[in-house]
Amino acid sequence: MELIRELHNLRPRHRGCVATIGNFDGVHRGHARLVERTRERAAELGLPACVVTFEPHSKEFFAPDKAPPRLTDLRGKVAALRTHGVDQLLVLHFNRDLAALSPREFIDRVLVAGLGVRHVVVGHDFVFGQGAQGSLADLQARGAEAGFTAEEIPEFREGDAVVGSTAIRAALAEGDLATAERLLGRPFTLCGRVIRGDRVGRSIGFPTVNLHMHHRRLPVAGVFAARVSGGGLDGHPAAVNVGRRPTFQGLDVRVEAHLLDFSGDLYDQRLELTFEKRLREERSFPDGEALAAQIGRDLEQARAHFGLPPA
Repeated sequence: MELIRELHNLRPRHRGCVATIGNFDGVHRGHARLVERTRERAAELGLPACVVTFEPHSKEFFAPDKAPPRLTDLRGKVAALRTHGVDQLLVLHFNRDLAALSPREFIDRVLVAGLGVRHVVVGHDFVFGQGAQGSLADLQARGAEAGFTAEEIPEFREGDAVVGSTAIRAALAEGDLATAERLLGRPFTLCGRVIRGDRVGRSIGFPTVNLHMHHRRLPVAGVFAARVSGGGLDGHPAAVNVGRRPTFQGLDVRVEAHLLDFSGDLYDQRLELTFEKRLREERSFPDGEALAAQIGRDLEQARAHFGLPPA
């Protein structure tokens, strides 16, 4: 898959494709259906399949404090789309200039002049352009003039439930990792680079690795059994805390992993955490001693989950 950042990096060889457009947060099973249809149509026309997405999410741009937590960062989105057989991924920086484009200007600048699209596939709730005024009808009307067609894919449902980012966030907020995994089509993960923390965990006898998260809001909170990969590790068992550390009056969200039966230096390594089970919600304790006692119990739960003998 070729990653193309911004319109100015498009070349003549990129013209002529079948494209789908959206934020693709989570790259869940509903998104997979969009990509699958895009690839089907691209194969019929003998053209590459292209995904057009945005960074940041439009809701993060307009109201960063009210935007829903991300399911994937850009790196995770790219990795997930690569597994779905996309030929090209065009990432557009969502800024005031892009937000100000009318639906016709967006079509002409991105789809016609930029990509030379022959066919466009969008989801049932797709809107675009200034004020989110553009719709499938605009794509089809302009396509009739410019030489491309457009179609809409119905919402993807599982029983009575719509498979979408909102449902996945709700499941994660409840600690229902099994439902989130079913809707995503893969286990939920978080990725980040190991940074130096304030060593609070080490001071109470439970050293952790601290991961820097690009986004301030995360869709999970609590204590989890998770597997850690990266930095020479491949699915190493761990207990992970995601939260604000209320016992120590923390304000910012931290992701801290205690790797079971491990010693080593992982600073500056990029790690992926694959969440398997929520052990408990995060809560405040009267002092560090009480917290340390609870962490000991958490670690024994995690060891039992992974089939490890008691420490």
